[in-house]
Amino acid sequence: MIFDFDAYVTAVAFTREGPAFALGDGTVRMGAAEIAAHDGAILAAAVHPSGEGLVTGGDDGRLVWTRMAGARELATAPGRWIDAVATAPESGLIAFSAGRDLHVLDATDPAFHNLYSHEKSVSGLAFDPKGRRIAAATYGGAALWFARIAAQKPLLLKWAGSHVALSFSPDGKFLVSSMQENQLHGWRLADAKDMRMGGYPGKIKSLTFLAKGAAMATSGSAGAVVWPFGGASGPMGRQASEVGFEEGAMVTAVAAAPDLSLVAGGLADGRVWVMNIAKGKRVWIRAEKGEAVSALAMAANGSAIAWGCEDGAAGVAGTPSLD
Repeated sequence: MIFDFDAYVTAVAFTREGPAFALGDGTVRMGAAEIAAHDGAILAAAVHPSGEGLVTGGDDGRLVWTRMAGARELATAPGRWIDAVATAPESGLIAFSAGRDLHVLDATDPAFHNLYSHEKSVSGLAFDPKGRRIAAATYGGAALWFARIAAQKPLLLKWAGSHVALSFSPDGKFLVSSMQENQLHGWRLADAKDMRMGGYPGKIKSLTFLAKGAAMATSGSAGAVVWPFGGASGPMGRQASEVGFEEGAMVTAVAAAPDLSLVAGGLADGRVWVMNIAKGKRVWIRAEKGEAVSALAMAANGSAIAWGCEDGAAGVAGTPSLD
């Protein structure tokens, strides 16, 4: 299926209802349905903890849950942008940031609302694999909070610079942050030992784990950069590899199936490929060039890939055999 939404594609994800696209015009598209969610641009999105529909944050200061049945406001932050959203199906929690504040909601309890404040603006969020702790990326590092405890002091993982996006390893042992500089930074949570993960020619806007947590793939280079995460030390003291290299075309987005060795790469020239890194086999999903890929997703079982571009071009395709 091919779409032309005529609006920047902020995010795409596979929900229980199928692929859902969050757009810069404030709408969510699900198949033929166009649901108005925000009075302005959607800035961030995540699948609702139930698996049904998307939770989105917008520049209108609203957090909205959108399904085929329609859109429902979950929270507001008047006068501020909601530009980071994370959800945890394991615990039923929803987190969003507005300026320096991190808010945590419970999808099943409208009265639950925890608020955590930081010295600097929060630009990225991630729940741990059990959905119990929430990490907030900010200037100078990351803050880890127990998401259901109201009064507490966070664990601060410090590293100079502006941290943008976060991801926990599937085993919960590591936290990785992409930075405004062309590098990653990571921490082993057992002892807070940190690690530099550099060497990138461009900014890293996207990262994803695959192969049952044995590897992490990122954007930010002419191929997908793959870091080894097996063993007690993960990537510490080890080198990354680069797959799917294309001369003159940066990878702007990556997506993967958590339990498989499949990774997809979206390029700055609009093309999309999928690769089995265990077999070294790659196939083009979208071969025609266009505007940069701004959003990319793979179904959890690896059966399909969805993409969206800066000009609104988008599509969904089945994953070809890569055995």
